Amino acid sequence: MVGSRTQRMRRMREWPREGRAVRDTRTDAPADAENAARFATVVVIGAGQAGLSAGYHLARRGFASALDAPDGARTFVMLDANPAPGGAWQHRWASLRMATVNGIFDLPDHPKPATAPEVSSRDAVPAYFGEFERETRLPILRPVTVRAVTRLDDDADGDLLVDTDADPWRTRAIVNATGTWNAPRLPRYPGQETFAGRQLHTRDYVSAAEFAGQRVAVVGGGISAVQLLEEISRVAATHWYTRREPVFRDGGFRPEVEGREVIARVTADAEAGLPGRSIVSYTGLAWTPYAVAARERGALERRPMFTALEPGGVREADGTFTPVDAILWATGFQPDLRHLDPLTLRNELGGIALRGTRVAAEPRVHLIGYGPSQSTVGANRAGRDAARALAQRFSAAPAPETQTTPGRS
Repeated sequence: MVGSRTQRMRRMREWPREGRAVRDTRTDAPADAENAARFATVVVIGAGQAGLSAGYHLARRGFASALDAPDGARTFVMLDANPAPGGAWQHRWASLRMATVNGIFDLPDHPKPATAPEVSSRDAVPAYFGEFERETRLPILRPVTVRAVTRLDDDADGDLLVDTDADPWRTRAIVNATGTWNAPRLPRYPGQETFAGRQLHTRDYVSAAEFAGQRVAVVGGGISAVQLLEEISRVAATHWYTRREPVFRDGGFRPEVEGREVIARVTADAEAGLPGRSIVSYTGLAWTPYAVAARERGALERRPMFTALEPGGVREADGTFTPVDAILWATGFQPDLRHLDPLTLRNELGGIALRGTRVAAEPRVHLIGYGPSQSTVGANRAGRDAARALAQRFSAAPAPETQTTPGRS
């Protein structure tokens, strides 16, 4: 350890700034928050699959807990808005069983336990994540909601301030792993406010029993839309609406072939700073057992998007009227990055250009579980890659990985 954190911060402020890139996007942070802030070299925001992977690999590369060693040379803390382990899985609908989830990849060095296929994913996955946290003893604070991340000055290598509903934190770098669950994508259509029935998004769905005997419009062309369409069509009359004709894959999906091709395409889009798209828009839909069941029941008869909502139903593209009692917007999610808005990371296209996990326009910020790392296997790899990059940044040489698992003796 080289001096106290206060001494290190003073020395950093005294370094000559000639030749440094200066940003003209300074956001003044409240002086009281800055003075009261705790410090961690790295703040990880989120503790789902991506965040846990990042925390694990930071610990393996020698970053100490900012809670246990606040004056350590390299420290990290993790801030999670959820009340318990499990990320977004703890909020999913009860009927989403382990047999139907779209794959859960092992957390680093911690294989998933054997789980019966009929067990609800909102029970099994949080239990698995919780066991991982207990074994690794990562420095996670919860529930803590991050409200905003701002620059403390115009120094391109200066500190960032993480404002939360608890203690504020000063940090040298951010690893953002907030996922998408709290940012549902809700399209707008004429007359939407006049519809007399119920409207809900996927994140609000509980069970098909709520719709028994009703006429239900299911909107969306992704995996969740097909899952919920199949489920609701068992007890209700359903109509399926999508903007584009859904594409179902007739062949298999080999991770080492088609998987690599998809990752290459998504990575190219992320590096170009294009706005994010759903993974299914790259992969297409698979003929899973629930998709086959929906087809055999006649529920996969897709209609083009309606043009407007009316009090009793929807106005079809051909001008006819279809009465419906409820509309389920299975229209997906978008990255939950509102707390990063003060950093103005988005380009004129509305996207964020990445170089690996690092934001091209703001190297102090890493995005994981975003773009090419949206899948659980991608999230694991992104957490590892972000930790490697940060170890290199905050060390004269890349820190070697220890041979023991974090938190284990």
